[in-house]
Amino acid sequence: MPYYQTSGHVPPKRHTQHRAPDGSLYFEELMGEEGFSSDSSLLYHVNIPSAVVDVRPWDLPDQTLTPNYPLQPRHLSTHALFKDDVTGVDAVRDRRLLMGNADVRLSYVVASAPSPYYRNAIGDECLYIEDGGAVVETVFGDLPVGQGDYVVIPRATTYRVVPDGPVRIYAIEANSHIGPPKRFLSRYGQLLEHAPYCERDLRGPLDPYVVEEQDVEVYIKHRGPGPGGIAGTVHVLPQHPFDVVGWDGCLYPYVFNIADYEPITGRVHQPPPAHQVFEGHNFVICNFVPRKVDYHPLAIPVPYYHSNVDSDEVMFYVGGDYEARKGSGIGQGSISVHPGGHPHGPQPGAYERSIGAEFFDELAVMVDTFRPLDLGEAALETDDGRYAYSWSGGRRLGEESP
Repeated sequence: MPYYQTSGHVPPKRHTQHRAPDGSLYFEELMGEEGFSSDSSLLYHVNIPSAVVDVRPWDLPDQTLTPNYPLQPRHLSTHALFKDDVTGVDAVRDRRLLMGNADVRLSYVVASAPSPYYRNAIGDECLYIEDGGAVVETVFGDLPVGQGDYVVIPRATTYRVVPDGPVRIYAIEANSHIGPPKRFLSRYGQLLEHAPYCERDLRGPLDPYVVEEQDVEVYIKHRGPGPGGIAGTVHVLPQHPFDVVGWDGCLYPYVFNIADYEPITGRVHQPPPAHQVFEGHNFVICNFVPRKVDYHPLAIPVPYYHSNVDSDEVMFYVGGDYEARKGSGIGQGSISVHPGGHPHGPQPGAYERSIGAEFFDELAVMVDTFRPLDLGEAALETDDGRYAYSWSGGRRLGEESP
């Protein structure tokens, strides 16, 4: 996180005695990144945070990944998943894996039930709330969230998702940390004037609180012997993990709403880095929001055709009508996958239609990766099988034009 926060009760000086009203000591926990060399926070617990009374395996949902072979662009439909009653579906155990590689995994879930308490010990998570509302309860305090919110959750943060009703979540799980792009930050971590958002746009947790409950299960996703080197374990804690009376530091979960992103526009078309919102190791997250478009008298506002030779591009369409994809069958809830090695760009007719446009009403979340993405079980289930041929009018070799 780019700035310091404090919440609840902390002692005047770190690593010193902090006592409860009855004279007992609170237990200080340092939660820090990169081996004591990067951002951290200090949390003060009522109980010993290391204590467990039972350990057992957690059988994760299918984490199998299949290469995108033969290489082709794809159109996936997340709304084809969870079409039936979602009673009992939770945002942790019931995620469906769409794509992944050694750096990031993309999943989708429509949840209506409270999740178990959970820690991702592999990397940070960024949850995009496509629709619905929830409270993300964390050891730092609660985060009320709703449509259009990004929820950035640091690695190993204990949390759970309590939906207000059915909530659609696009989960970006890193094998690293996720934060604002470095070019948006000063050398001390402040968001700079040219950044498309600032600290005022970020929402931190509400005050922490203590829950008195015993023998509480915490589900942990971690490196291990499963597919992709991922495994799951359940720890049973003697006391509830939410027992923090105060914390301070620069590492904590936070929320940013896509509506607070200020788009960067120009006389001619701006490339995707102008739309970046977060980054992780070997991947970036961008968002395309409603905006005025290019104003050069000869501008073509939709993207030029491009071969992003070092990246796979994944676009999740969450609102409006994405100008460059009109006519391809893509709509809200769709995901397009444009792999490195295939030049992609606007659908036929989009070039001409866009000339003279002054405003695009579109909303999409993009993940670009710097290693090829493989397909998860949810992608294989929902791929339409025809998107690769949409630039040729839908015609496949040996077929007549539709």
